[in-house]
Amino acid sequence: MTTSAISALSPLDGRYAAKLAKLRPAMSEQGYMHRRVQVEVAWFIALSDSGFKEFKPLSPGARTYLLGLVKNFSEIDGQAIKTIEKTTNHDVKAVEYWIKSKFEGRPELVAAQEFVHFGCTSEDINNTSHALQLKSGRDLVLLPKLDDIIEKLREMAHAFAEVSMLSRTHGQTASPTTVGKEIANVVVRLVAARDKIASVKLMGKMNGAVGNFNAHLSAWPEFDWEAFSRQVIESPEPLGLGLTFQPYSIQIEPHDYMAELFDAVARANTILIDWSRDVWGYVSLGYFKQKLRDGEVGSSTMPHKVNPIDFENAEGNLGLANALLRHMSDKLPISRWQRDLTDSTVLRNMGVALGYAVLAYQSLATGLGKLEINEEAIAADLDSSWEVLAEPIQTVMRRFGLPQPYEQLKKFTRGEAMTRELMQGFIAGLELPETEKNRLLAMTPASYIGKAAELAKRV
Repeated sequence: MTTSAISALSPLDGRYAAKLAKLRPAMSEQGYMHRRVQVEVAWFIALSDSGFKEFKPLSPGARTYLLGLVKNFSEIDGQAIKTIEKTTNHDVKAVEYWIKSKFEGRPELVAAQEFVHFGCTSEDINNTSHALQLKSGRDLVLLPKLDDIIEKLREMAHAFAEVSMLSRTHGQTASPTTVGKEIANVVVRLVAARDKIASVKLMGKMNGAVGNFNAHLSAWPEFDWEAFSRQVIESPEPLGLGLTFQPYSIQIEPHDYMAELFDAVARANTILIDWSRDVWGYVSLGYFKQKLRDGEVGSSTMPHKVNPIDFENAEGNLGLANALLRHMSDKLPISRWQRDLTDSTVLRNMGVALGYAVLAYQSLATGLGKLEINEEAIAADLDSSWEVLAEPIQTVMRRFGLPQPYEQLKKFTRGEAMTRELMQGFIAGLELPETEKNRLLAMTPASYIGKAAELAKRV
């Protein structure tokens, strides 16, 4: 059976394939092979510039050709490597042999072909390739999608900064806020989480089979291989890798930075799960309506329904992403002695974890774009909740030394349906300065919002 959108085992490559087109070049196996070729070529060119009499500097034409192998790497090239792997049963060796096969007809490169993969263990190529994949996936896809959500939420926070809204703590009516302030809370949290993701240094090591440059020094004992490795890893692309040098490792890079990155992404996702559930609740309360699309069905049997499916899809996919991200952050920093292969198969799922996150971000962005505020419903809810003014009344009573203010308001309001008339009648009977009494009498649930509007506009 040929694989199609409906026969794919993973929905990321089936139902949702089109939504993840931008992530696939970075995080697929094709992307992994592409980065392996990039690393091998960068190492090979750098070796030619190291002053070894056995490997003279490559000509400009040879350099251009080699960099072209990276720049123009295609799915056909990836399939050719997979064909070689059927014989080698080793994916990194297949990349090496493919690169050497591209030297045919070029005497300068053929003469130097044994410097491809020189001194390297497979993990020198793999760990740097994984870092390059994450660099591309993070910087070109993940962060821009998060930035879109942050910008939309910031726009909403400002637009609804002064729209008063009833709070609910423990599901019960509580001191009012504004719609914009509640969204601003999410913006501030998400910006901090986004910055954590962006600030993680992506590490790479190229130091041989157990991290000691053993093979390298056996060939050229006097050469500073550590400095050379750092140069290749930290120099900007395309001649370097643009990563951060990892000086200490076993056969594998420790993966601590990966754990840090995946934990940071999971933290952002948790914030967005929180927000997705809150929006779902606000839609349920009628605070938000959703723009209708012609032909869209909310229920197969209930014609009136417009379900908050974008936020539900986001919540579900964020949960899937976090399950994988947290497993990887727990598992990847652990290796038996100098190497075991348990990390290898797990690392092949980086794209799956980030794929579910990116899919969720798109669902959230779509859902936010459909929301329309229902100020009438929000105002009606406030106007039926005069009990929330018990807080400012008892606070002012405390200021002026009236007896048992909290207890008085507790007895007056708890379990009772409060109205404007009841609350204002209570205020009128208080022995307060006239100016303070008038200030309390002028207060409504909608006006009792503290600095909410100011805070919303500040983000």
